[in-house]
Amino acid sequence: MSDDHQQQANIGVVGLAVMGSNLARNLASREGNTVAVFNRTQARTDDLVREHADAGFVASETIEDFAASLAKPRTAIIMVQAGAGTDAVIDQLADLFEEGDIIVDGGNANFHDTIRREKQLRERGLNFVGTGISGGEEGALHGPSIMPGGSAEAWETLGPILRSIAAVAEGEPCVTHVGTDGAGHFVKMVHNGIEYADMQLIAEAYDLLRRVGRHSTSEVAQIFTEWNDGDLESYLIEITAEVLKQTDADTGKPLVDVIEDQAGSKGTGVWTVQNAVGLGIPVSGIGEAVFARAVSSKPTQRAAVRKTAASRPQVQEVGEGFEDDVRAALYASKVVAYAQGFDLIIAGASEYDWDIDLGDMARIWRGGCIIRAQFLNRIVEAYEKNPDLETLLEDPYFANAVAEGDAAWRRIVGIAAASGIPAPGFSSALAYYDALSSDRLPAALVQGLRDFFGAHTYQRVDKKGTFHTLWSGDRTEIETEPSTH
Repeated sequence: MSDDHQQQANIGVVGLAVMGSNLARNLASREGNTVAVFNRTQARTDDLVREHADAGFVASETIEDFAASLAKPRTAIIMVQAGAGTDAVIDQLADLFEEGDIIVDGGNANFHDTIRREKQLRERGLNFVGTGISGGEEGALHGPSIMPGGSAEAWETLGPILRSIAAVAEGEPCVTHVGTDGAGHFVKMVHNGIEYADMQLIAEAYDLLRRVGRHSTSEVAQIFTEWNDGDLESYLIEITAEVLKQTDADTGKPLVDVIEDQAGSKGTGVWTVQNAVGLGIPVSGIGEAVFARAVSSKPTQRAAVRKTAASRPQVQEVGEGFEDDVRAALYASKVVAYAQGFDLIIAGASEYDWDIDLGDMARIWRGGCIIRAQFLNRIVEAYEKNPDLETLLEDPYFANAVAEGDAAWRRIVGIAAASGIPAPGFSSALAYYDALSSDRLPAALVQGLRDFFGAHTYQRVDKKGTFHTLWSGDRTEIETEPSTH
């Protein structure tokens, strides 16, 4: 062990790429923290220590020295690529750590992996904490929103450390103990899913303002700047204006006009949709955002269909008030996306036996994270008034907000369809709202069809019980046991 390790650290970081090094710097900048650092490639550790000599990092050349440099209970945050790389580092640390020590995974792990890892390490007497960290590179350095899972025992040690580096919103640190095992990574997954929906809705609003509203890019940037002073105030609205203001140095065109219109993803949006389907929760706004990226990334299919489309609908003429209509549609659709996300958190908590405070989730998303917005204060208030809301759309504030924008929302969806401009986020959000608010849905016919071809049974509105019609016989109705299919 080197002389550096005579000073023991209260927290360590393994993995010093941009996110890991920024998080280490954030930790080191807070009073009371001494930070141990280790990276598989020694040069990266050396660069960090040299470039930030005032941080007082305790650097190690081996993972054994890293473990030895930590005060007990040893606490290490892993910031390496999700998957096999994370498992490899966990295994190394687990062999060196002792009962009661804490291993934190701060990457975008699949929460199912986190549940598995937590169980395995708990059986060895170790604490494993899957932790969602949102805010990107800047958030990691200056204050992210942090969503840790794991045990209450681990939170006692880890809580003060994470509170010291988290973003602060309205005087409160944007971190809370989300729940046991995979709860933190589950909530981070949902956060990212909402982020997908939010960005898709903003992109649709931009597209409508340019193609239907016939505004220049700079004019759209100004519209978003103005919107950011109202109820749409958020980080994503703010940076939308910044991106739209940017001019390409090579061509002199707006940067957005020279960027390929193909959007990729890193998987968390897909995970959100997959798990929502498994839990029976409609997250159509998130799903459409994921699918919109998938469509954008099919250039050969898009080119093939463009060849067959001899003509396209004429873009509709609109008058004064169109921009206000787009704003209202954006806000209403945003409410739906968040409502669906919180529905998924409720379902996940029930399925995996997590005690998740929904108001706390909105509270810690108010600062540091990508979806931070003024809007989240209203969600905090909604769950403070009624923790048992069936849906956020039931809360009076959001019910009124959607009702006030209802007519504009419908106009925008209709104009988009008539103009041949895809707006799947706006239209799916409206369809979801209409489904929830309808007196009766055509699902009755779906059940009738299922009973016809598969004897899946149905219930009636006028009497209790489960029924099946003898479709291949005399078509009389019989009472039966509920179908398990």
